[in-house]
Amino acid sequence: MSLPADTFRTFVDSLAADLDDHALRGAEFASRAFLSRWHFDRLVRATGGEAPASLRRRVLLERAAYRLVTRAGGILDIAIEAGYGSNEAFTRAFRRAYGVAPSAWRAHPRQIQLPSQSGVHFHPPGGIRLPAQSEVNSMNLLVKMVEHHIWLVGELLERAGKIDGARLDAPIEISVEGVDDDPTVRSLLSRLIGQMDMWNQAIASRPYDWDVEQHESLASMRTRLAVTGPAFLGEVQAVVDEERLDETFIDALCDPPEVFTYGGMIAHVLTFAAHRRLLVLGALASAGITDLGSGDPGKWVADAA
Repeated sequence: MSLPADTFRTFVDSLAADLDDHALRGAEFASRAFLSRWHFDRLVRATGGEAPASLRRRVLLERAAYRLVTRAGGILDIAIEAGYGSNEAFTRAFRRAYGVAPSAWRAHPRQIQLPSQSGVHFHPPGGIRLPAQSEVNSMNLLVKMVEHHIWLVGELLERAGKIDGARLDAPIEISVEGVDDDPTVRSLLSRLIGQMDMWNQAIASRPYDWDVEQHESLASMRTRLAVTGPAFLGEVQAVVDEERLDETFIDALCDPPEVFTYGGMIAHVLTFAAHRRLLVLGALASAGITDLGSGDPGKWVADAA
């Protein structure tokens, strides 16, 4: 790493450690890097595209945007945490950055990250993220999903140790409590499509129309899948190609809104979709339709290859 990059990383590390120290001035950051204030500011601007003070203000505004949708408190408290002495000053700065007032943002949040040449952003719930030295890629996500699988199997074994032998060996009645209420083949197929459509809308900060899933016809589902499927695949492909699997976004459709990474969202979709697909496959098998077998992706991948 070059000297300017070292200086920039030193600044970001110091900023992360003292983000709430609003009395800290640029001269102190410069002294930590053993540079004059003028030389320090020049190196940070050359590397990150922003003066140190501008970068700090942007990160604090990004944090404020996150807190507006994840906290129920007053806007003035968030303004003070961001280093502003009044609600009016905070509102002016926030409007310049995000195009809307804080109250409007809270009602309809979007992506919290503001444009930045450096790639340095506030990283929920409480940190600052530098661009990674090694990006999270599609292979990393696959490994993470396997790691999650192994972890969950171990946790299931621990929980199974808390039940008696009779219950351990009793036939299982499939429970879907907490996933889908009163599932049917129709409702599960509609939800499989809706799950992808819901995330498409969340990424674009648009509302999702849940009413479409009320007793949806198969013809409607086919039409929706023809649009929603390629759109969702396009989002996933772009994130993988651009190595943005660890990038965060706000899902404003949640109540309260939640922050996800793209990689976590993809893993979430595949996990719950696998559960729903198996229920549908089982119901079809009970109706005598068995040509899809278990829907094993291993066979599908091999056949596609």
